[in-house]
Amino acid sequence: MNVLITGSHGMIGSALAAALPGAGETVVRAVRQAAGAPDEVRWDPVTGLIEDGPPIGAVVHLAGASIAGGRWTMERKREIERSRVHLTHGLCEWLARRPTPPATLVAASAIGYYGDAGESPLDESSPPGNRWLAGVAERWERASEPARQAGIRVVHLRFGLVLSRRGGALAPLRAIGRLGLLGPVGGGRQFWSWIALVDVVAAIRLALKDAGLAGPVNVVAPEPIRQRDFARSLGRALHRPAIVPAPAILVRALIGELADDLLLASARVLPRRLLDRGFTWQHSDLDEALRRLAGAGPFDGEGTRP
Repeated sequence: MNVLITGSHGMIGSALAAALPGAGETVVRAVRQAAGAPDEVRWDPVTGLIEDGPPIGAVVHLAGASIAGGRWTMERKREIERSRVHLTHGLCEWLARRPTPPATLVAASAIGYYGDAGESPLDESSPPGNRWLAGVAERWERASEPARQAGIRVVHLRFGLVLSRRGGALAPLRAIGRLGLLGPVGGGRQFWSWIALVDVVAAIRLALKDAGLAGPVNVVAPEPIRQRDFARSLGRALHRPAIVPAPAILVRALIGELADDLLLASARVLPRRLLDRGFTWQHSDLDEALRRLAGAGPFDGEGTRP
């Protein structure tokens, strides 16, 4: 099967593109500039049009501006919304108009959908939150409706905090940790739901193969952890203390509204649908995952596999 990937040069997309050929799939990369390689086709995000290429059996849609790329000014918010809601809607309208639409669309989403839910456990049936990021995630998922109406099976992968040496949130956390500045953020009782990159790739492969899977899927490890315990675990992996607190008022002063949605919000997210399908995590223990990531040796899915 030919699998079209948007965002194929990002952290998740590049790992997926490297893994799929070993599973017998052929990767087709949708790129915004003129195609420069045999496996690329040009994608115009404004119109949603993708130039003619090989027949596509499935699409994995991962493109989108980084949520954590800077303060949420009004322009930054508009960019985040455009790169998720508008791009997804345009792509799905184009897919729906194809003479032979792909069978499957696996589309990125985020656990930001649930907002700040405190101590409440959250599964895929839980309602959306009421913060700005939750509204974006809800509209992001609704933007796939043209594909669904065309009979395409649509899976929304709600990613948690992805742990990877390739980028994402772990890089700045490691840098802070090496300076000895890890510790509770805003008290540290809020839940963080995380997952290793190798397990993200495995979840996407499951979504591509399992014809009975549709709708939202929480892509997180089985055990969410409180932020203060996450900091302690990373401190142990880096052999650094994790005791310096960062009060909520200070974090808000430094990064604004971004702090409330990403660092201070509590999302105790459970991967019910992955568990129901017998999904197996390579890294379900945070201490072990962070120890592997913080070390110099190869890490599953990002170096030489064991």
